[in-house]
Amino acid sequence: MFAQRGREIPIAKIHADTAAKKPRLDTTILSKKGKPQTDLYGVISKLLDKNAKPADDTVTSKPVVSVVPAIGYTLVSKLALVLSGNIAFRTGSDSRVSTIVASTSYTQNKQFSIPMQTSIWSRDNRYNFIGDFRFYKYPQSTFGLGSSSNMANEDPMDYKFIRFYETAYRRITGDFYAGIGYMFDDHFDITDKGNLNNTVSDYSTYGKSSRSIASGFNFSTLFDSRDNAINASRGAFASLQYRDAARALGSSSNWRSLMVDVRKYFKFPANSDNVLALWNFDWVILNGSPGYLDLPSVSWDSNSATGRGYIQGRFRGAQMFYGEAEYRFRITGNGLIGGVMFANAESFSAAQGTKLQAIQPGFGPGLRIKLNKVSKTNITVDYGFGTQGSRGLFIDVGEAF
Repeated sequence: MFAQRGREIPIAKIHADTAAKKPRLDTTILSKKGKPQTDLYGVISKLLDKNAKPADDTVTSKPVVSVVPAIGYTLVSKLALVLSGNIAFRTGSDSRVSTIVASTSYTQNKQFSIPMQTSIWSRDNRYNFIGDFRFYKYPQSTFGLGSSSNMANEDPMDYKFIRFYETAYRRITGDFYAGIGYMFDDHFDITDKGNLNNTVSDYSTYGKSSRSIASGFNFSTLFDSRDNAINASRGAFASLQYRDAARALGSSSNWRSLMVDVRKYFKFPANSDNVLALWNFDWVILNGSPGYLDLPSVSWDSNSATGRGYIQGRFRGAQMFYGEAEYRFRITGNGLIGGVMFANAESFSAAQGTKLQAIQPGFGPGLRIKLNKVSKTNITVDYGFGTQGSRGLFIDVGEAF
């Protein structure tokens, strides 16, 4: 951490967006008004050297790297040893901030995972390349289909999982992009024990399989006016993704899906650094029969962030509709400690062609510790509550959305 302190990035800068022909404030540092800002790196640096000067938020070409080893905890993993972090950088002096977010973890439930998400901007902001790559060895229970499913219908599963997603977007106009990509999911060595309460599992009724492959192209549109992809304080993000999984490309079955992701960020109050963040995430199977583990499911969005308050995979079905609001605020004037309050709601159908079921709420408080003031990366500690006694601690690096 001490070694990372001097590595800045050209982000405290109002630059001309050459492709859009308009000025853009694309910054990842907090406002310099008022009290000087600090972060965890700065605190550790000061402890190691009392004469250390604060890091200078000047424009350089070096990337900002935020890395933190931790002991984490979630409902699905229990205790976990985690190494998590991100890299923020520019490919050119006027390019938007590119990010690489990755982690590796081993959990008390014997889960091993290596996820990595990338968003790389070209030098002139004309192209944006977005990737999602994962390997999981993942014992995880399922609880049936639909949002009216019961916690008592727990069916312990185990499987391995490989993902390769890459989508290339090209600017159409302003902050609007369109793209095409390839998506590959492979769930293999799938086993389950059946419902622990001796009822027939929805997984068995849907159709068991030891392996399911989803391979095909996607067609996507993207709007992104956020000031920072790691921790936005203003702007909006919206994406629409159509996916076509085809047997001709190696899929276990033919099916199509649509995914909608919309986010909006407001300064609230307008003259403060507090932020009101709103999120809508919808994921629908249009036709066909995906493998059970390819169905829309809570906390299986790209950031594994939906449904704080519930165990990952708690709800699953052919249709998922989700909304969340989060209020982010400072606790200390120097930006080191902050807090959030969040509330979410979701509804799932069961199998294809069935109606949406009960709306399930989630809510809770959270703590934020500034890991890197330049990239605005936080260590996030949230405690969520759901229905049927569901509750748990969620620790990560970076905001949920």
